[in-house]
Amino acid sequence: MWVIECIDPNCSWRLRTSKIVPESTKFVIRKYVGVHSCSLLNRNANHRQATYVVIGEQVAPQYVGVEKGPGPKGVQTFARTELRAQISYYKAWRGRKHAHTLIRGSPEQSFHVLPSYFHMLEKLNPGTVTRIEVDGERRFKYLFLAFGVAMRGFRYMRKVVGIDGTFLKGQYRGVLLVATAQDGNGQCYPLAWGIVDSENEDAWSWFLTQLKEIIGDTNELALISDRAPSIKKAISTVFEKAHHGACAWHVAQNIKNKFKCADIMGSYWSAVNAYRCEDFTGYMIEISNRYPRVAEYLENEVGFEKWYRCHYPGLMYNITTTNMVESLNSMLVNARDFPYVALLDVIQEKMSKWWNDRRIVATAITTPLTPSRESELRPRFAQSNGRQTSQLNPITYHVKGSELEGVVDIFNKTCTCKEFDIDKLPCVHAVAAAHHAQVSVYSLVSPYYTKEYYLLAYGETIYPVGSQSQWDVPNEVVTRILLPREVKEKKRGRPKTSRFPSVGEFRKRKNRCGKCGAYGYYKKKCNSQIGSTEGNPPTNVPG
Repeated sequence: MWVIECIDPNCSWRLRTSKIVPESTKFVIRKYVGVHSCSLLNRNANHRQATYVVIGEQVAPQYVGVEKGPGPKGVQTFARTELRAQISYYKAWRGRKHAHTLIRGSPEQSFHVLPSYFHMLEKLNPGTVTRIEVDGERRFKYLFLAFGVAMRGFRYMRKVVGIDGTFLKGQYRGVLLVATAQDGNGQCYPLAWGIVDSENEDAWSWFLTQLKEIIGDTNELALISDRAPSIKKAISTVFEKAHHGACAWHVAQNIKNKFKCADIMGSYWSAVNAYRCEDFTGYMIEISNRYPRVAEYLENEVGFEKWYRCHYPGLMYNITTTNMVESLNSMLVNARDFPYVALLDVIQEKMSKWWNDRRIVATAITTPLTPSRESELRPRFAQSNGRQTSQLNPITYHVKGSELEGVVDIFNKTCTCKEFDIDKLPCVHAVAAAHHAQVSVYSLVSPYYTKEYYLLAYGETIYPVGSQSQWDVPNEVVTRILLPREVKEKKRGRPKTSRFPSVGEFRKRKNRCGKCGAYGYYKKKCNSQIGSTEGNPPTNVPG
């Protein structure tokens, strides 16, 4: 029997209930007095029964199937409107955390489940590669994941891979590493994921060693990253044949931070995007005349062969930055505080959706090329109509009609403007030559840009592992001991969830109105009637 009474012992309000039968889980109300006889002074909305556990259980459904869900203030609103309880911000924060645990599991449980989760991924997605590295005490150290579908699809990608890392915000922190290619439509094509303790040389070497096993190491392969010493050394150690390029955006940020010369960025990006060495030299002379130390830095410290495609020993195509990796990191901004297994689940869900959506797009394409490449080629076809073309020999054509003439070899697919050579997409001169030779311009395009390759890249499916109750995992995997990594003692105060800006990166400051004190606009655009006399301090700001 259960008896619920008012907090005032002299109040008549009470409810008495008991089980229908002793073994039943259902109760029946035996007696209910619904009128309070106590004073209103004894009543308040701070219900003792509204613990963070109860709050978390009630608000948990709002976190199912979403990455973010309501924050602590949203939980406070939920408790006030749905439960009619006033709770503190701290209790709301704890309730939200408990709801996350109910939906996504605890961080400690995630380590225990990780081997079984990887087993199911490999079982349901043939060819998938997973690795877990532990220390001498069986504590988690690193993990690696590459879906078999992506590995097989890499055959239809340009052999340019961007690598980078982003910090995780959960209890056990760590760094999420990612290696991604770019498909023929200019979209990210994730190849491998890893979680390590930090971006150090040992961690990068371990991750790149696993990556090398699935993508190989050839002269055709190009790896692009920032210029962090740990990445540079790891790449040079692990990949002996592949070429390493420096992200042009990170180089630009280093220039702005080190030399305080943002006004030279126009010339710098013109040099980055130049196809011919003659044009590049002209832009470098311009930089050298204004900022000799910047030119020296780009040539000697960075190295032309690291960031300029004309000097690059391999083939970079039109990929000069790691933006494709940064976009993946921003995509996971809300999931980076999840337990590891829940984070990997989000990655799998997003990749499954991308593969399906892009397969649908590829099936509906009515042109030989992907949509983005077709949109690049069409204007060139229109521009080529006014060009004067003459044949020099059976495979070579001279194209005039602009400031920059071009000599095109339609057999070796080259042009003196170098745009055709590097991007592997016909330039204006090549389009004009193809028209004169009565050759299909599509025959000059790299197969990586074709609908066929695009469809083959996304032709397979990435399958989810389903709920844990459906898993069929051998006992030796279930019983595998995997302990959480040791973490430093937690600092006092609110945990930091935003990263420090990278070198040369500046965060936008919110504009604040000097008239009303609100954010988002200046005084000139304020519609408030407060403080009509110009120059007076805001009347609604203390002090």
